[in-house]
Amino acid sequence: MGSHALLSASSSKRWIECPPSARMCEEYEDKGSNYAAEGTEAHALCEYLLKTTLGMQAHDPRPALCHYTEEMHECAESYVAYALEIITGIRQTCADPQILIEQKLDFSEFVPGGYGTGDLIIVGDGTLYVCDYKHGTGVLVEAEGNPQLRLYGLGSLLLFDGIYDIQTVSMTIFQPRRANVATEVLSKDDLYRWANETLKPAADRAFKGEGELKCGGWCRFCKAKAECRKRAEHNMELARHDFRLPPYLEDDEIAAILDKLDDLLAWAGDIKEYALQAALSGTHFDGWKLVEGRANRRYTDEQAIADAVTAAGLDPFEHKLLGLTAMEKLLGKKRFSEMLGAYVERPQGKPTLAPETDNRPEINNAKTDFADE
Repeated sequence: MGSHALLSASSSKRWIECPPSARMCEEYEDKGSNYAAEGTEAHALCEYLLKTTLGMQAHDPRPALCHYTEEMHECAESYVAYALEIITGIRQTCADPQILIEQKLDFSEFVPGGYGTGDLIIVGDGTLYVCDYKHGTGVLVEAEGNPQLRLYGLGSLLLFDGIYDIQTVSMTIFQPRRANVATEVLSKDDLYRWANETLKPAADRAFKGEGELKCGGWCRFCKAKAECRKRAEHNMELARHDFRLPPYLEDDEIAAILDKLDDLLAWAGDIKEYALQAALSGTHFDGWKLVEGRANRRYTDEQAIADAVTAAGLDPFEHKLLGLTAMEKLLGKKRFSEMLGAYVERPQGKPTLAPETDNRPEINNAKTDFADE
């Protein structure tokens, strides 16, 4: 299982919705990623900066960080600023709040073998504050109904309930690279009710490998997603659709297909990647073979190329500005904005279809423009 619990907080959305997936994923190797490594390092930096700001002893992790950038430092500083804002507010009514940073949490009372780490926990007058730092940019993390965040809230509540008179639990996602600060506030009773009525039954089923397989957005990070028969059946439903040319489909049929397309495309990509890795390991799929993919030409010795072209009296180098992303990484977001903000614009984006849950405002189309006249 590696260093993660079978029923980890980070995968709780999946095993609550699809309990058998927990044991299915146990059969797969726990492969890391650069994104995960970067997130771990960002957490270490946040811990260090917050502790030193609060006068606590801490080891500076920066010399050992492989993914450290000015942007990461700015994100960590913004996290510290947010934490100080919360602490200052609490101190208005509570002179000496309890503050815990990177605190180990145990919620095994409700989840077999369940444990996790709370990035920031603060106990004030009647309210327990929990903050979870997210460094990623790929997914906007919501706080409302977030089971991982609730598990951290629950673990913190179990740690302090009975010692302090806690009535409310305030749980926050801090995701600076998406400019996202989201909070869910639950009463202590509501959090315990969720733990008893939703969490514990699902955790028991997941631990035993029981329950029904269920597809949804949680499949994205499931290790068994490529081989899962339920996911295949779910996505093949679209392939069974009686397709006609799009102009002859009804609008409600097109809407139903649009709802499924992203999952279908993701599933197709997962299947292709799984099949490739299996073929490289010796599996043969009828009608398919391994071939050499296309490859671009490349230099074998860049210095020799530069020397040869320079000797011929020509300039072998291309001189151009760094792209926006690379420049922002070089300078850091704050300095980039101060120095270059006046010379950067964001042109109007090309229209694209998005679900109604998307946060972006709807743009007018030709029909609505005509109606407004």
